[in-house]
This record gives sequence, C-alpha cells and structure tokens, in this order.
Amino acid sequence: MTSFDTTPQLNVWRALLALAVVFVMLATTGWTALRNQRGDTPLQASLSAWEHGRVGGHRLPDPQSQPTKLARFFASLTERDRATLVRKYPLAVGNMNGAPVELRYHANRIALGQAREVERERMHDSRLTQAGKHEAGRRMHRFDDLMEKGRHILAFDPEGSGRVAEVFGDLREADRVSVVVPGVDTNLLTFQRTRRKYTAPVGMAESLYAAERAASPSTRTAVIAWADYTAPSGLGIDSATAMRAEEGAVRLNSLVRALPGSSPVSLFCHSYGSVVCGVAAHSLPDRVSDIAVAGSPGMRAEKAAQLQTTARVWAMRDADDWIQDVPYLEVGGLGHGADPVSAGFGARVLSAQGAKGHAGYFEPGTASLMNFAEIGVGAYRSVHCAHEDGVCRTGLSGTAAA
Repeated sequence: MTSFDTTPQLNVWRALLALAVVFVMLATTGWTALRNQRGDTPLQASLSAWEHGRVGGHRLPDPQSQPTKLARFFASLTERDRATLVRKYPLAVGNMNGAPVELRYHANRIALGQAREVERERMHDSRLTQAGKHEAGRRMHRFDDLMEKGRHILAFDPEGSGRVAEVFGDLREADRVSVVVPGVDTNLLTFQRTRRKYTAPVGMAESLYAAERAASPSTRTAVIAWADYTAPSGLGIDSATAMRAEEGAVRLNSLVRALPGSSPVSLFCHSYGSVVCGVAAHSLPDRVSDIAVAGSPGMRAEKAAQLQTTARVWAMRDADDWIQDVPYLEVGGLGHGADPVSAGFGARVLSAQGAKGHAGYFEPGTASLMNFAEIGVGAYRSVHCAHEDGVCRTGLSGTAAA
C-alpha cells in the first residue's frame, strides 16, 4: 500500500507527523540553511579576475554567457592563448560551462594543486585547533587523490564542504552520456570511499560505467559522477525542503546544456538527488532521454506528468530501503510529494532486486545496476520491471547504439 492509496485521515496524520519530525530536526540541528556570510570565495575571486581580464587585447566574455557562445570564444583562440587563460584563471576555466572539456580537466588539475597547497599550510597553522588541522589534512589528501594521473575532473570548487564532478570515459566521443546525481552528505570528502565504495559518487559512476560497457560493448559511453551542487548535510531542514534541490537543479541544467555533442543523456538520481532531478526536469533540454530515480523521497510532484519533461521517468526502490517510511507528501514546502514507485505517480517502475537497503543500488550484480546500465545504453526492452506483467516496458522500443 502506498501513501496515495490511503484514506484522507491517514494522510492528515502523515502531514502532522512530517511537521513534528521537522520541528524535532530544527530543535536538534538548527537552521542549517543559515550560514555565516563570507567574503569572496576562491572561485568567485577567479571569476572576478576573469571579468577584468583580456586576451589578445580584447576583453574576455561574460563567464555566465551561454555555453555555445563560450565554446565559440575558446575555439577562436590560439593554443597559446587558451594555455594562458588556464594558467591565470584555473578555477574560472575549470568550472566554465562552454569551455572545452580537456581544457577544464587541465584547469582543474592546476586548481586542485593550488588548493592542496592551501590545505598543506593550514595543517601547520597555529591558529587552528587539532580538529581543524586534521580536517585540513583530510582535504589535502583528497585533493591529492583527485590529481592522480588519468582522472578527469570536470568541475571543482574547494569552498566550504566543496563541489566536484568527474568523468569516466570519453565525453566528446560518447554515443550515450549518463549523469549520477547523489543525495545528502555528498561533498569533497565523501566523493569517494574505500570502504562501502559503491555508496559514494565515484564508486557509483565507476560501477555504472563498467556495467554499461558490459551491457553493450559496442556503445561508446561516458558517465559523470556529479557532486557539483551543495547537498544537504544530514537529515535536517535542508533535506526536508527543496532549497538545495532548487540550487542544484540550476547547476544540473547548466551542466547538461554545456555537454559536447548531441548524444542522449540519462540521469540516475539517488535519494535527495531525485529531488534535484525532479525540480530540474521541466527545464532540461530534450537531449535528456531518461530520468531514473532510486530510493527517492519524492520528486516535488504528485504525478510524473507534472514534471513537464519529454524524458522517460523510471523509479525503483529496494524492499529494505528505509526511505519508504518517510511521509510521501508536501505541506508548506516541507516534504517532496508523491512516492515515485506508487501506481498513481505514473513512472516506469523497475526491479531493484539485490540492492539491499538505501545505499546499495549501484552494487555490482544487482538488478538495480543492470537496469540502470540498460537504460544508459538505450536497451530499453532489456530492462527488468518490478512487476511480472512487464508494464514498465509498455510502448518502448530501442536497442543499444551500434
């Protein structure tokens, strides 16, 4: 039984329960949305310097220009001029939608090196507590990891808890592009894990990339581990509202619109990441062919049709996922709407067999990962539905790209 198959009285009870939970969160965690105002961040400083910069005697374009305009600008430059801009404004170029992806990789490597040195100095700063020095050491080592040979960092911002995105595969030559959108507690330090590898964005993306290649070896795929938004920290007020999702949706839309080529894009949205994808859905370009959510608390809609997207909407949830116990409703901005796996929502409901809980959807060998991979390569007729009637494949055709 789903929350939208129940009586009105029970839904009122759920609403009251949701409000009670939120007030407890506020009492115990505080308004996590309120943060101390600070001066210019390193990224803002780099963008400000760019806005006052010149190349070849000409002013540089507005860094917020449309990606197509920025792409034309970079294409008009000599190799020497591009190298100069990367050296002078690494954070600006590394996060600039419209800059060539290889240039962004190079710029972010430089920016990571600079950020690493900042943290190395902070480790020995007498003004910091031992905890602060330890945190600086952890950040320094994470930046070191991200600089390893062969890694392709598409976005990087060291400010606060940090933002980052990494590409697996060749983004320019891909027949299909997949974007992994993670949920709460995603930041620079949780971007990858050694233990419980597939619960972190890097492990999720690596696992999906390998599964897609196994599903269709002839399809050139690329997968982006996208942690380039400020995710909620823990189960506080931020995770109960759409504030972080609204900010993330703008960034997600910008990412997709700046991707090279015209190959189809599939979004794989986990937990609060599905709220981001739901908020972004109506503004995404038509090249987004699929939005698949797993372990979702809701997509800020009562029905899939309200997302106003041309993309196919897929949903899955493991039987042991605790997220099924959250109140699936939205009251005064609190909560995220209907249950995406409920019959009334209208998504194509997939099997998540083997996922084991809230964080296991990208584990190798699971039906959830296999289904994601089939969607990622466009093999829609091969997906496994949650129900034996195979209704999730209704009206679908398509095989992996040749």
